[in-house]
Amino acid sequence: MAVFVRDKHKRPLMPCSEKRARLLLARGRAVVHKRYPFTIRLKDRVGGDTQPLRLGIDPGSKTTGLALMRETDSTESDGPQRHVLCLFDLVHRGYQIKKSLEQRRGFRRRRRSKNLRYRAPRFNNRTKPKGWLAPSLQHRVDTVMAWVERLSKLAPVTAISQELVRFDTQKLDNPEISGVEYQQGTLLGYEVREYLLAKWGRECAYCGTGDTPLEIEHVVPRSRGGSNRVSNLTLSCHPCNQAKGSLPLADFFSRDKGLRKRLKANGLSADARLERVQRQLKQPLRDASAVNATRWALFNALKTTGLPVAVASGGRTKYNRQRLGIPKTHALDAACVGAFGWLHDWTASTLTIKCTGRGNYQRTRLTKYGFPRGYLMRQKQVRGFQTGDIVKAVVPSGKKAGTYTGRVAVRKTGSFNIQTDQGAVQGISHKHCTVIQRGDGYGYHLTPTIHQLKGGAGQAVA
Repeated sequence: MAVFVRDKHKRPLMPCSEKRARLLLARGRAVVHKRYPFTIRLKDRVGGDTQPLRLGIDPGSKTTGLALMRETDSTESDGPQRHVLCLFDLVHRGYQIKKSLEQRRGFRRRRRSKNLRYRAPRFNNRTKPKGWLAPSLQHRVDTVMAWVERLSKLAPVTAISQELVRFDTQKLDNPEISGVEYQQGTLLGYEVREYLLAKWGRECAYCGTGDTPLEIEHVVPRSRGGSNRVSNLTLSCHPCNQAKGSLPLADFFSRDKGLRKRLKANGLSADARLERVQRQLKQPLRDASAVNATRWALFNALKTTGLPVAVASGGRTKYNRQRLGIPKTHALDAACVGAFGWLHDWTASTLTIKCTGRGNYQRTRLTKYGFPRGYLMRQKQVRGFQTGDIVKAVVPSGKKAGTYTGRVAVRKTGSFNIQTDQGAVQGISHKHCTVIQRGDGYGYHLTPTIHQLKGGAGQAVA
């Protein structure tokens, strides 16, 4: 993963390699400006030549992929060459926001229905502006825009590519819909197979085998009255598809010896796998709906940056990925957005950025019925530390002797908890802690490359 570079006046320069960054730091020509993403600031340079950089974006409901790439012109007819500099996976917290809003709504409803102070219903006196999105959806747009602006300050980004994915929820729910019934919808169409691949994790739903050709399978066979609705469709390998035939799902798992043999080889249980298939069949289309609701809002927000924004379909991204033999990840999907010839250095490590929030104003913990169950301290900082800061603790002696790096959770007593990549470590005194980076509402985890995995684990900050 490349290292971001800023000049003496904190203006972005071209990212450099890790080796060059170590030399600049060792010779005293640069200082560490930020740990995540790692950025250095030069002490003896102002300005410099830059090259065109493109930021690829693959929007998702739970995770959005970001890829920073350098583009070079090619004499061949296949298009420009892309060189991956940095890969990011931005993990959203939209469902946590939705859950908090539902809890708050329940508390207000309880106060109105009991013999407590009257509070008027909010839906009677609130109007929504044009283009309004629910807070859980607006969070996705705002978070992506925040990181687009942050990366634009760390590197000279000159263009943006966005995958303008379209999920036709009508076709997903009922592929046989047509005529006037379909014309009442708003989308044009999207492959059912793509949705099934995402829903079933690109593996056989029955035996869990991956990296094999998959076939669309009817859970309730057509000969037994099964429909083509997406709730009745799944993906299976060829042996499972042939063995199941017209058998009901429960009978297939209980009778077929070949299936049980394949499950045992994959370390899976037949009963647990059957329960998973039945549960997954009832999964709603909320992820597809979230992407549909935010795709144009994100596109319009990206245009406000003043940078040229190019859009491409999800089918184009998949074509590029399969043409070049690149595995499926959110960050690599972002690198494959749009038209280009070849992708270099795509094996770079990925920085996972998890949205954690900056805390809340609520100082009273409540039960699910709305009654107090505990109280939080009134100040956010303790001994100069704040929950969310990334710290390094060096404990010289005792049962917890060692070095710990991670996200800290403060206590009023000065005994903190540190979330490391190995798990939470409790009871670390503030005297042993040093702030590496102030909390910014995100947690970071650096995933190693394939070559680094052979030599050891990566660096993680929860």
